Amino acid sequence: MARRSARPSVPAVCPCGLGAPYAECCGAFHAGRAAAPTAERLMRSRYAAFAVGDGEYLLRTWHSSTRPAELRLDDSLRWTGLDVLATSGGTAFHTAGTVEFVAHYRGAGEAGEQRENSRFVREDGAWVYVDALP
Repeated sequence: MARRSARPSVPAVCPCGLGAPYAECCGAFHAGRAAAPTAERLMRSRYAAFAVGDGEYLLRTWHSSTRPAELRLDDSLRWTGLDVLATSGGTAFHTAGTVEFVAHYRGAGEAGEQRENSRFVREDGAWVYVDALP
């Protein structure tokens, strides 16, 4: 179960960094109107889900073998930007891929970042997040 006390307003421009309107970009994935076509797009949509407080989408796009039973999003964090540093595999022609990124946030009046090299695979034909590589 995903929990968050208050959901931020839906942004006009998608937080994923591609510059498209949210409703036509990651909003379509979050609403279930489309599926992420690549591992990178899934990673971007998961970042956007953190930014808009969509914990249900995060759980839905987490691999069944590593998915937590519940997810509590931190209401005190405001996600402020995403930099994709590198990708490997993860296209329509692959069944696995990685995305290295830096996600920027503000919390408790200070800037912070999360650096990760995430691993993605296809599960039942759809891209899902597995875990972070060491």
